[in-house]
Parts: sequence; structure tokens; C-alpha cells
Amino acid sequence: MKPVLDQTHDVELAWKVGLAACLGSGLIELGGAFIAGWVKKITPRAALLATLAGIAITFISMDFCFRIFADPLVGFIPLAFILIQYIGRITLPANVPAGLVAVVSGAALAWGMGRMDGAALANAMHIQAHMPHLFITDMMGATFSAYMITFLPVIVPMGLFNLLGSLQNLESAEAAGDVYPVKSSLAVNGLGTMAAACCGSVFPTTIYIGHPGWKKMGAGAGYSVANGIAITLLCLSGLVGFVAALVPVEAGAAILLWIGITIASQAFQATPREHAPAVVIGFFPALAAWGLLVLEGALRAAGTSVEAVGMKALSMQIPIAGLISLERGFIFTSMILAAMTVCLIEKHYRAAAAWAAVAAAISATGLMHGYAIANGAIVNAYGPSHTWPFVLGYAGIAGVFLLFGMRNKPENHS
Repeated sequence: MKPVLDQTHDVELAWKVGLAACLGSGLIELGGAFIAGWVKKITPRAALLATLAGIAITFISMDFCFRIFADPLVGFIPLAFILIQYIGRITLPANVPAGLVAVVSGAALAWGMGRMDGAALANAMHIQAHMPHLFITDMMGATFSAYMITFLPVIVPMGLFNLLGSLQNLESAEAAGDVYPVKSSLAVNGLGTMAAACCGSVFPTTIYIGHPGWKKMGAGAGYSVANGIAITLLCLSGLVGFVAALVPVEAGAAILLWIGITIASQAFQATPREHAPAVVIGFFPALAAWGLLVLEGALRAAGTSVEAVGMKALSMQIPIAGLISLERGFIFTSMILAAMTVCLIEKHYRAAAAWAAVAAAISATGLMHGYAIANGAIVNAYGPSHTWPFVLGYAGIAGVFLLFGMRNKPENHS
């Protein structure tokens, strides 16, 4: 949406293109539902869970951890309730959920210390029906416009990332003891994204991350239903802003911190002990993605950018080219590196070489490691002309694995 807005300064057109992109993401997930089961079957569990764990530590937990320590007077007491029940395994009086106590205590502390805005709360207390509408004409008009063709190189990778993320969340649920059918789960998710686009949403749906954490907190199918009903009522009544003005982020931060801890822990607990190095290797791309996000945010706050500062100047402090390369397509990179490592641990050298070859093929498209710096931003760059060092590098890795693997005993896949 932002590139369209930057080019045209037309907010409505940018929104329409966003609807088309959301529709495209849903179509990709719907189509991918028919092959995702095969991908899940051939991919080691450590590879699927390592990617989720890296995302959980960085994009879920880290920001909320910082928020807690930025305001310990509000954040520490809710954190204590979460830790005492879910790590200390102490049940609170009357079986009151620690999550509820955390939110209530955090909100009470924030209001009691004058951190909240009463006027903002009063202004947000306006109940007004907001019924959904169909925007199919707007969506289809943008779908068959020139903008859709222009931004397909962005839409397709994002759709694939959503598909892979949903598949990893299904694996996480299975590792926690709950098996869901891959095809129907992903297909319904894709249909949900398409329905959202028809109703004016530019945000694709995804199978929710954090299954093991929510399960440990006592949530089940009823929680999902209740959650859906509550969010729907808040949206239809226009009270989302009221809840945001009533409850500070710090009050619920400990819950999200706990969810991230649980997801990361599962990557080690639900996989063979000897696969731990593979899980750790899978963390690095997510750490790079988070690090680049922080760096770009800091530069924007200073009124500058990576392009303005210059790669040469930045490389004097950090290997910026490597950071950006590892961030591009990090979900693919994380899974492949972890899968390759598992195969080496299990002495399946040909399989490890095959994963390296897959990395070379994906790198050739630019979905992994491809980037360019233009108009003050880091953008995706597709094709082997941008990523040929990685293509050759991964091919070399595959060759080494095959060469030295042949000197060992034949693989036994039984």
C-alpha cells in the first residue's frame, strides 16, 4: 500500500490495491493447502519450530519485555502473577486466571499512578454500530489494474510467508498434543483471508501463533470461540478504542512475554535433544530481521535512513550487508538452515545437500537474500543477478556435503 500511496498520494487507491493484495494472499494459502502436507512431512520438526521460536523471541516477546522494564512500577506486578502461576505452578485463590489478574492489576496501577488519560477514555466511550460492507467492486477493480502486476513480486512472497507461517503453527500445535488436518486448516484460513478482503480488510488472516502457551494457560476451543465473539462485538460496536484507552499495553505485556517464552521453549522440548544445534541455528535469521527492524526504526527517528547514512559508513560498525541479506526471506532461510543441520546431525548427507540445493534455487529467485536500496528504503530484489553469490555459495555447500558424505556409510532412512 505504501508504494502506491507514495506514487499517487491517493489513500483510497492504496487501500484498494491493499484489498487486491489481501485477496492474492488468500488465494496463495488456499492453493498451498494442497501441497503443504507434503512440505510438512519432509521437513524436520526442529526446522519448523525453530523458525517460530525465533519469531517468538524477537517479534513477540522482545518489544513487550522492553515495555515491562521501561515502566517497572506498572509492568513488574503483572509479570509476577504470570510467572508465579505458569512457571512456579502455584494456583491463585479461587482458581482466578493469572492473565486476568495481570491485566486488572496492571490497569489499576497505571490508573492509580496517573499514567492514563481519563479524557481519552471518555472520548472513546461512544457505542455506534459499524456493520460490515462488501467492497468486491473496489477489490476486483484493483486486482485487474496495472498496480497488481507491478506489485506481484511483493504480494507473492508475502503470501508464501503467510502460508509457511501457518504451516509452522500447525506443527507447533501438533507438538503440543493437538493434531489438526493441514489441508482443511490452511484452506479455511485462505478462504477467511479472501472473505476479509471482500469486506474491506487489507490484513490477511493466519493460523494464530502461540498454541502451546495458550494451552498451558488453560485455553481451549471455547477460548477461541469466546475470543472471536468478543473481538467481533468490539469491532461492530466501535469500542476497540475504548479498551485501548482503558488498559495500558504494559498490563498485558507479561502475557505476550510468556507466550514467546513458551513457543521458544517448545522448539527444544518437543524435538530430540541432539537437534538443539539446529534450533539455535534457526534463530539467527529471525534475530537479523529483528535487528534490521530496530536499526531502521532508529534511523527513521533520527530523520535519516540506511541509504542516507550509506552502506560503507554503517559497515564500519556492523556488517550491514550480511544483516540485510539474512533478513530478506528470513522465514525460508531459518527453516532451511535448521533442516540442513538436522540432516547433518542424523548423518543424512544427501538430504542435507538437497536442502542446500533448495536454498540455492530459492536464492536464485530472490525470495531469499535479494535486496536493493532505493528511494530511502530497503526493497526486495528478484532474480539471480542480485543473489548469485548466495546461489553459488549454497551450491558449494551442497557439493561439500555430497563429497564428504560419500566417504561415510550409506544413509539409512528406515
